[in-house]
Amino acid sequence: MISRKPLQAFWTRHPDAKDALAAWFCVVKAADWRSLADVRRTYPHADGVRTRSGETLTVFNICGNKYRLVVRIRYEYRLANVRYVLTHAEYDAGKWKE
Repeated sequence: MISRKPLQAFWTRHPDAKDALAAWFCVVKAADWRSLADVRRTYPHADGVRTRSGETLTVFNICGNKYRLVVRIRYEYRLANVRYVLTHAEYDAGKWKE
């Protein structure tokens, strides 16, 4: 895991997301994911989404799909870098894919 800061910044604005994001952070810190299939064993609804630049990011549903967590996972280094934490509307707008 790279940083908890973007999660904290989001839950400061959306306090109902705090417990879910904090729990996700703890799970990821302990995870030994080697592929998206490994991620899906823990988070069955996680999706790999390709950006316009060709990068694949992993999207997690947070708070019953109310929010979306977009993460770059470098499996070979066991690193997860939070790119975006978005409301569902922000996610649907698609600017994060640019």
